[in-house]
Amino acid sequence: MGEYLHQQGFTCLGIRLVGHATHPEDMIRSRYSDWMASVEDGYHLLRGFTDDVFLVGLSMGGVLSLLMSTRLAPRVRGVIAMSTPQRLPNDYPIWFLRLISKVMKYSPKRKGEPGSGWFDKTAYQEQVSYPYNPVRSVAELKELILQMRAAYPKVEVPVLLIHSKDDTYVLPENMEHIYAELVNARDKTKLYITGSGHVVTRDAAREQVFQSAVEFIQRVESSREAA
Repeated sequence: MGEYLHQQGFTCLGIRLVGHATHPEDMIRSRYSDWMASVEDGYHLLRGFTDDVFLVGLSMGGVLSLLMSTRLAPRVRGVIAMSTPQRLPNDYPIWFLRLISKVMKYSPKRKGEPGSGWFDKTAYQEQVSYPYNPVRSVAELKELILQMRAAYPKVEVPVLLIHSKDDTYVLPENMEHIYAELVNARDKTKLYITGSGHVVTRDAAREQVFQSAVEFIQRVESSREAA
């Protein structure tokens, strides 16, 4: 997605969050505040190139984008949040997750065959991710989601929400809840797509996602210049 946006003339930075893309043990050691700090670091790097920053995130990245838009104002111009959870599928209390993580370090990512939720099987074969979820990190993710939910009234920038109707990992109803709670966003749009699983930026409908992101950014920038 970053490469596509760059081809359209945008400066893009893909942030590697603390604990990601190394080893699952690193994820266990990271906390939700570390992930917020990663976004803040990336924001300040981009501010060296432009005054106008859009936060774009998938899944937990969508949670971070919505939350951090309230922490990094006023230079954040908009948010694109994709496949974003309003709550976890198994919504256990944080204290329980932290307790159980002491005896069970990891849990399976999903039921069923690996890749069963993907429409583009070739893209799935190229997808790089940890093979299982660190339980301690699930507790941190829930804490992050609660932070996002508390920040809903402070989200004032334009927001584009994208979710696949075929997402069985984070159900589409999550987008409806988030959309309803963004009561102070100047402009909010929800876009449903089909023919894609949870990772909409890599699965079969990715071109539609990319084009919709470009149209949203251009519309927000045009309306700001006209004001």
